[in-house]
Amino acid sequence: MADGFDKIQKLPDPVPGCPNFRRVPGFKVYCCGQPTIAGFENVLNKVCGDIYPKDGPIIWFNLRQEPNVYVNGDPICARPPNKIGEYAELGAITRDIQKANEEEFLKVCEKRKTENGGKLKAVDINKKELEIEVKELKSLSQVIEGLKEKFPGLVHWRVPVCNSAAPLAADFDNICKTLVGTAINTPVIINDQVGLSRATTGCVVACLFKEFQISASFEGLVETVPGINASLLKTDRYVMNPEKDTLFRGEFEVVKELISKLKDGAGAKNNADKIIDLNGTPKTGGTGIKQLRENIAESKLSYEIMDDAAQVFLKSKIMDNIHKYFYLIAFTAYMRQAAELARSAVSDEDKAKNSLTGGKTAIPGDQLKVNKTFAAFMEEHAVLRGMVEAGKGKLQWERDIPAAALANLESLATTDFKANLGKIIHDIYQTAHTMFADMPQGDHKKRAKYRFASKTLMRILPNNLKGEVEALIEKKSITLDLYEILGQCTWGQGIKA
Repeated sequence: MADGFDKIQKLPDPVPGCPNFRRVPGFKVYCCGQPTIAGFENVLNKVCGDIYPKDGPIIWFNLRQEPNVYVNGDPICARPPNKIGEYAELGAITRDIQKANEEEFLKVCEKRKTENGGKLKAVDINKKELEIEVKELKSLSQVIEGLKEKFPGLVHWRVPVCNSAAPLAADFDNICKTLVGTAINTPVIINDQVGLSRATTGCVVACLFKEFQISASFEGLVETVPGINASLLKTDRYVMNPEKDTLFRGEFEVVKELISKLKDGAGAKNNADKIIDLNGTPKTGGTGIKQLRENIAESKLSYEIMDDAAQVFLKSKIMDNIHKYFYLIAFTAYMRQAAELARSAVSDEDKAKNSLTGGKTAIPGDQLKVNKTFAAFMEEHAVLRGMVEAGKGKLQWERDIPAAALANLESLATTDFKANLGKIIHDIYQTAHTMFADMPQGDHKKRAKYRFASKTLMRILPNNLKGEVEALIEKKSITLDLYEILGQCTWGQGIKA
């Protein structure tokens, strides 16, 4: 599948050949989609600018599960037929698996090119067939090796993660291991296909590590680091806008439970929320496309207007995103603990060697060590795994009908259902009008009210009619639709499943 597509660029000020490139405010952390070969060089030149040396260390994380080759300088990835144009959830893909897949993908492309007279067949995200005359074919690894001629300090590391759920503990650790020993101002670039969820998640992790370096060195170090805005980094003092809905504030039941179990859990959540906001959209202080916390709330609002099949998919995605948010808070707590340990582990000799005017000590970021893995932290807090699995679905998936309204409808249905049917439908819609008053006018609201009416009518049907309708729905003769249920309960009597 061709990685690039029409309207892939969502942000202003594009970098040629690299979709949705941006910098996280206050950090030398950058996010983007999969670049072309020219795009790689354009990004690296932009990141270095006129100050950072082109032979200096630059860390580039690729968070994609799918392998890439480059055809005539443009990226093409290997995907199963059912994942064309979809989120690439490919299962338990490790770095070694992805590297082996890339090598095999290159061989397959070479073979098909040879068999097809120098042309390669592919598809775009809309499954439109393409036939490309191949002038140059390279693996991603070969592209990176070529870039090292101009940027010898470039380190490219694969950390394949899924789109919606949290990275594995080992994935968090692989990012940390790669960043240990780097300076605070070492550029970190993170990509997925478009520069959306996976890359944004990786950027949150990288920013939390950068913050660990600053916090572990000492709070005054920010004054000596070019490009670091101290006010942006006081993240444990961050206060969420109290006017926001509780879901937009990330106040899920399982998150509240997590906060109660962690040392200074509220501080860890504040810390995580600030970094998530900086990696989010402009309305929360970021420069990006995806707001990892608020996207959960937005998806939950969309859930109410979806049909049953779409709700199944979206519910799974919402729970996966809560799982990710939960782990980002846990990882933040881990990084805060690591900073405390690093500060306390400084010897008197190092303190004397790295003292600054005013008596403060600045241990250079590239000398800091993380003495415990996140995997070990999660083992110490093993209860958290079961907590998130049991709690990520604890949301109110349907709006509660007021008890008085439900009692009225049940009374009408049990007294004389057919005689009262007109009144029942009127009262159902009157109740829906009140319940969905917070939603803006439009098709979404109409659909939400219609779905509510369908489900409520089904709920109050007399037992003899309910049995008929349920059997027909199970046989797929009708669907859970208001008019189809009404039809079966009136003129459709006698139609059997």
